[in-house]
Amino acid sequence: MLSRIAEALFWIGRYIERAECTARILDVYLQLLVEDPVIDEEATCRSILAAMGMAAEEDADIASILRLLLHDPQSPTSIAYALESARENARRSREVVSTEVWEALNTTYNAILAGELERMRPADAFRLTRERTNMVSALADHTQSHDDGWQFIVLGRHLERIDMTARMILAATYATGSAGSWSVTLRACGAAHAFTRTYRASESERAAAEFLLMDRLFPRSVAHSLAVAGGCLEVLDPRQRRLGFGGDAGRIIGQAQARLDLMSLSDLFSDIPAQMEQLQLMCASATEAVAKRYFEGAVAPEWLGGAL
Repeated sequence: MLSRIAEALFWIGRYIERAECTARILDVYLQLLVEDPVIDEEATCRSILAAMGMAAEEDADIASILRLLLHDPQSPTSIAYALESARENARRSREVVSTEVWEALNTTYNAILAGELERMRPADAFRLTRERTNMVSALADHTQSHDDGWQFIVLGRHLERIDMTARMILAATYATGSAGSWSVTLRACGAAHAFTRTYRASESERAAAEFLLMDRLFPRSVAHSLAVAGGCLEVLDPRQRRLGFGGDAGRIIGQAQARLDLMSLSDLFSDIPAQMEQLQLMCASATEAVAKRYFEGAVAPEWLGGAL
């Protein structure tokens, strides 16, 4: 596979996941502001921007959050930017991407060009984003051969999912000054129902952290995403199955898996922000290693404010 095609497919997976997770974060936190008038709007908006790696503007409010993270196509952290970038990468890899995936991305892109995200009620815009991104992911899974190209899409999707899960946990931490808003984080990750079924009456902060970070069966947990990303790299480089890690990316992800498996929950809870920032750095390092190994050393796009 040509390196430019592999790179485009990898970033389709990342941008689609980024758009969906950003929509989830915004939907949950803006709904929280409406439901609880006691919550400080400016502090909450600043915490969201901080978690997304952005410096807060002088007057951080809902309007600025919606502009920067939803409908402004010039903002590198916005949903509009991510969806347009996914469509551009699909255009670059048109000979590999299925017709259904291309049509879904192109239709979404045209809606953004027409200003649909800005005109809609925020809740409707978030719902539309989730529906379109889930549709694109499902179409990629069901209408494309599960060859190397598909592996790059899945690899990008799960590296981004690890990064965004860490950002969701950081958003709750920044908003409360502790890791106390786990119920909000579970909702933002789409994990509230699965968590309740797994832990039933036990709804402690420790149980929520264990579920989001260490549960191997929940598809949005860090442990599950690390396993899937590692599996993709094994398929892309079969030597790993016999000779150990065949590249830096596999080694970075393997070390993160081992560290998470061996870490006690008490150690994890001792400094949640530092642990989440370490996960983000791991994603950035793994992305750089994948780019160097498969994309002819191309420099990976950076998220505004620092790590991917």
